[in-house]
Amino acid sequence: MTYAEVILPLPLDTLFTYSVPETMLPLLRPGMRVLVPFGRGKSYVGIVDHLHQQPPEGYTVKPVAQLMDDQPILLESQLQLWHWIADYYMSPLGDVLKAALPAGLKAEEGYKPRTETYIRLTPAYQNETMLHVALNMLGRAAKQQQAFIAYLQLSGWDMIGSEEVKANSHPSPVTREELMNQSGAALPTLNLLVKRGMLETYEVEVSRLNKGGDPHPELIKQMSQPQQEAYNQILFSFLKRPVTLLHGVTSSGKTEIYIHLIQREIDQHRQVLYLLPEIALTVQMMERLQRVFGSRLGIYHSKYSDAERVEIWQKQLSPHPYDVILGARSAVFLPFQRLGLVIVDEEHETSFKQQDPAPRYHARSTAILMASLIAKHSSLKPKVLLGTATPSLETYHNATTGKFGLVELKQRYQDIEMPDIQVVDIQDLQRRKMMNGPFSPLLLARVREALEGGQQAILFQNRRGWAPMVECRQCGWVPRCEHCDVSLTLHRSMNQLSCHYCGYTYRVPQACPACGCKDLQGRGYGTEKIEDQIRDILPMARIARMDLDTTRTRQAYERLIDDFAAGRTNLLIGTQMVTKGLDFDKVSVVGILNADSMLNVPDFRAYEHAYMMMAQVSGRAGRKGKRGLVVLQTRQPNLPLISHVVHNDYQAFYRSLIDERLAFRYPPFFRIIYVFLKHQKDQVVETAGMEMGARLRQWFGSRVLGPDKPAVSRVKTLSIRKLVLKLERGIDMVKVRQCLRQAQQQMMQDKRYALLQLYFDVDPL
Repeated sequence: MTYAEVILPLPLDTLFTYSVPETMLPLLRPGMRVLVPFGRGKSYVGIVDHLHQQPPEGYTVKPVAQLMDDQPILLESQLQLWHWIADYYMSPLGDVLKAALPAGLKAEEGYKPRTETYIRLTPAYQNETMLHVALNMLGRAAKQQQAFIAYLQLSGWDMIGSEEVKANSHPSPVTREELMNQSGAALPTLNLLVKRGMLETYEVEVSRLNKGGDPHPELIKQMSQPQQEAYNQILFSFLKRPVTLLHGVTSSGKTEIYIHLIQREIDQHRQVLYLLPEIALTVQMMERLQRVFGSRLGIYHSKYSDAERVEIWQKQLSPHPYDVILGARSAVFLPFQRLGLVIVDEEHETSFKQQDPAPRYHARSTAILMASLIAKHSSLKPKVLLGTATPSLETYHNATTGKFGLVELKQRYQDIEMPDIQVVDIQDLQRRKMMNGPFSPLLLARVREALEGGQQAILFQNRRGWAPMVECRQCGWVPRCEHCDVSLTLHRSMNQLSCHYCGYTYRVPQACPACGCKDLQGRGYGTEKIEDQIRDILPMARIARMDLDTTRTRQAYERLIDDFAAGRTNLLIGTQMVTKGLDFDKVSVVGILNADSMLNVPDFRAYEHAYMMMAQVSGRAGRKGKRGLVVLQTRQPNLPLISHVVHNDYQAFYRSLIDERLAFRYPPFFRIIYVFLKHQKDQVVETAGMEMGARLRQWFGSRVLGPDKPAVSRVKTLSIRKLVLKLERGIDMVKVRQCLRQAQQQMMQDKRYALLQLYFDVDPL
């Protein structure tokens, strides 16, 4: 008897064993989907991990019910990648399956191909004599005759007697929609022709994917001297190391280097995966890459429909896959038959890390591991290029210590100067009553000048909504979420209060429930309020807002970016979405409204993230033509970090943080693992946290910190505790994971903790 070990879409750390019926044996291979029974009356679609002949002990094995595929939908390297993700990020393998596969490949009903209805002559009428008979029969049915003649013309049957048609007797295919448009006939008219046996319909499977047009490699621009030197250094670095960091200042032309590298891979019949952190970036980059690579380019991210993602997956397994895939982090799960290069653009971005649900993987680390797995099992030796103007500390440390290659591009394309960054002390201005809401006089003057001069401006505020909180002016009452330990954000356009953690919405109260006062006011500024106030101050501005509220669909992203790129809007207000590598020619002024909101965060990475966001949004200014201006508003103008941003001095910023990281045992010198415990009862999770901490200290001693309440200690009715493990480099991570899993199992076997959620976040951001 042969047995199949199957991965099921369940949050369990195990494979499930099924017997393989003899009829399936010649066909079944690892990586194929199978339908299997599970429990009482349930069934799931799972993936065959491997086959063996060892009968399991202690229970009766059920047979595989159905084979879902003719060929594996996973390559060998992909299966190995799944196992690595499950092991490294301490996540159930079933959760990896759920994250990796489009829904259409996980469901029993599965993916339904899109079809289009076509029209053709029935066999009985496919000769000249019967065509004349049909036309005579339709003499009294003018609409039907008109539709029939239109079909004959579209298909070429009306030339049946000509030599041209005799030489090529295959008529052109005609869609039902095309015939209705051409003839003006309604559907009932065509149905009557079908009923009379003259025409018949048939379905043809059609792709949902964008055709993309012909590739145009001749449109690839010639590189500048600095770009050419960086390109050559990258290729030389790849000879020695599989991973290289391209550290290029904003607007230095990194994308043009990527395009040349992509074309080089295509010329050598290899594929490229191009990862971007944000869908907004993918939209803009798609237009740029499509002009050059046309139909060679495929797009893959969560804003595409599930059916489109299934078709891309299937195309990647076909004999003619896309040569280039552009996508967000989930694209790392796609099958690649000839992968030669992975580009991780804006590698520093936290969006590359999956937060919830499991697996909490980082796409950058996963891409590097994927390339190494492919290199082990094929003649392909894929390389990974990490590109950014503001590298993460871990990546820059790896590059400067020789683990990764390092290539630097220190000047902007066409020698455009870096933007002039002017720091404004808003605390001093507020004391002197010179601020207009959140806007300094300098910022308003420069934005007005830019708009009147036909230029554009960007205002960055890292809070969405109208106001981060609402407060009673009399007693200080603040509305809070019933399910989470957070104040509610006011969204005035929808006239509601919203929790940004669980998504629950509340009506805005007419009066304070604590004291009855009707004077409830929003405190702080969100992007919605910024938009409203700037509209009053600058009525000539054509304003667009880019935040989570305005970009819920792919079309919304595309419209916002297209309108701003085309100049239909000239003032863009946004959250951190606007910091991420967007490229607009006419932006001459960028305003950072409140740098302090990014600095005063209880997180060891707060300064790193703040520097990156400020440096990146500053880089949106002055990308073409004259030097741009950045107005950086802060209450702490003398902070060294502000100076690093002003002087675009990444090395000084890096040196200021790296010693601190070593002294306080943080990455890149130590590895961090968070242990989260969640339960509806606060006392239960408090006890569980203390007990888990005690278990871990038996093995790890002082490496364990906590349990503590996180900054937001209750989300979606669940109370939270967090333990932190700080592990030195070189420690045996296999044993670490064994100890953590053992402690987890011991906790979950305790009846007191039957409803406890306990999970790990490895390398958290």
